[in-house]
Amino acid sequence: MSEVSRKIGALPVPPGMAAGLPAQAARPVEFGSVGVRGSTVPERQAPLRQAAHAQRRARRQGFIGRHATAWGAYALIGLLALLGVLPSARLLWEAGAGLAAGGNGALVRVLSEPGTWQALWNSFYTGVLGTVIAVVLGAGFAWAVVLTDIRRKSCWVFLFMLPMMIPPQVTALAWLQLFGPSSVLLQTLGLAPAMGSPQPLYSAEGIALLLGVQHAPLVFLALRASLLTLPGDLCEAARLAGASQAQMLRSIIVPLARPGLVAGAAMAFVSSLGNFGIPAMLGIPAGYYVLPTLIYQKMASFGPTMLQQVAALSLLVGVLAVAGVWLQGRLQARASYRLIGAGRRMAALPLGRARRWVEAGMAAVLLLILLAPLGALVAASLVPAIGVPLGWDTLTITAYIEMLTRQGATWRAVWNSCLLAGGAALVLMVLSLPLAWLMARQPGRWSRWLESILEIPYALPGTVLAVSCILLFARPLPWVGISLYGTLGIIFFAYMARFFTVALKPVQAGMRQLDPALEEAARLAGAGPLRRLRDMVLPLLAPSAFAGALLVFLTAVNELTVSALLWSAGTETLGVLIFNFSESGDNVLASAVSVAIVAGVALLMALLALFGGRLPQGVIPWRN
Repeated sequence: MSEVSRKIGALPVPPGMAAGLPAQAARPVEFGSVGVRGSTVPERQAPLRQAAHAQRRARRQGFIGRHATAWGAYALIGLLALLGVLPSARLLWEAGAGLAAGGNGALVRVLSEPGTWQALWNSFYTGVLGTVIAVVLGAGFAWAVVLTDIRRKSCWVFLFMLPMMIPPQVTALAWLQLFGPSSVLLQTLGLAPAMGSPQPLYSAEGIALLLGVQHAPLVFLALRASLLTLPGDLCEAARLAGASQAQMLRSIIVPLARPGLVAGAAMAFVSSLGNFGIPAMLGIPAGYYVLPTLIYQKMASFGPTMLQQVAALSLLVGVLAVAGVWLQGRLQARASYRLIGAGRRMAALPLGRARRWVEAGMAAVLLLILLAPLGALVAASLVPAIGVPLGWDTLTITAYIEMLTRQGATWRAVWNSCLLAGGAALVLMVLSLPLAWLMARQPGRWSRWLESILEIPYALPGTVLAVSCILLFARPLPWVGISLYGTLGIIFFAYMARFFTVALKPVQAGMRQLDPALEEAARLAGAGPLRRLRDMVLPLLAPSAFAGALLVFLTAVNELTVSALLWSAGTETLGVLIFNFSESGDNVLASAVSVAIVAGVALLMALLALFGGRLPQGVIPWRN
């Protein structure tokens, strides 16, 4: 033993300690040149080494996970930015090429044609008049549903929202079957005008009327959102100060709700400019062209400069739509008010004995704009030919049998529409979940810019987006040599670009209701970004994502404005099928297909409303 060992061994050990030590620990410890021999220290250090190794592995996996998440986020943001920017950029490039050509360019030739300015005036006139009608209908229903004590508010909201989900070409066909000398319903009731009488809907006012009916739910939604946030404390204070309901409505409610009314009117105007189904069904037979139908006519004419002329016309529609959005921003800035705190909800204004009259008036409006046209559409589908009165001896379901068993184009259109709408809804649902999470958890200027970029294809008229996609995919894709023009792929791309914001908005609404403390607790427990997104965020946002996907499906399955310019033989959609049947004069078959579409849309909306109680608030627009 060394001198140190002898000294340590000679140290006295307390009896209690010596009795409690194990035999191996009570032996003298010898210090060698390489460390401690004959002790349990290395065994005690093993768990420490394992913990350190696990910590290094966790840091390495966290590093890899963070970088993988970052690169995935960059890829997703870049993909979506291209989805929103590429079509518009291609359209601007083509229009710029026509402008650079000078006097011989397509842009100058298009602007020099009288028909272009006439179509521009027709678009502006029908758009403004349709917006006025939409504001009257939408604002009236919004005031009654939100501010008064009428009964069964959910039913009123559901029925008033239904025209927005019905395709515009179906709306036009239903109204055509309601009025005019060939109306089956009017002939059955003995109220049809004499044969040879003009169809009153084949006019600018008829187009504006249907545009107003189609887009009145947009005004209703925007104004309803503003009315739901009215401070009840302010209104109660005005009531206690002796203000009457009329004074409170004029001095408090109308000024505070004006931004929502302006926003709804702007959406109705922009939607009216881009609507193709109604002006095509009512305007083309009468020779009344607006810019979308003029673009359709130019597309059908072909020619060496057709694409440049169509691009120039699309640019005019885009400029008119942007001007409407700019005017909306100016009006909202002047009509904005600042509120301190949210306050409590405003109490419903009692109508007293007038409640029955208000409910009767709302029922009459819905009967005129919804139930009567749908009834005329059903009646037209149950007769052997248009112009034959409906009776027991003329009642037939031949059109439905023809639609289901003999028309191969019907099932092809059903398959194409369901494939495109369902595929777009599924892909957009998958993309909107991580994007909404990134935009909520990492807010900044980039998220605001990306949200604005994604709204561009939806804000622009559908004909403009369709022309942009044609210009973008007229040639085969670089590097791969695959052409999307004339295939379902180009329609699918257009649906993806147009309806992404529809799928994203409900997910963002659900994301705002999630408490960040849940993710913070999971992060402190060691969960990485991908695991938090997979195990916590996705299950909680699944109802909102499903609702957004269903809204995309309902909107896209009957779409016509985009697909009317992009379809080709074999790629027909349901909207194109109805338009083609009507153009060929087979209105009975077109009515039967339209009735089936309306029934399917109403069923899906009813299912969504039935399960709406399990979804976050604000996801379903027609729920109170």
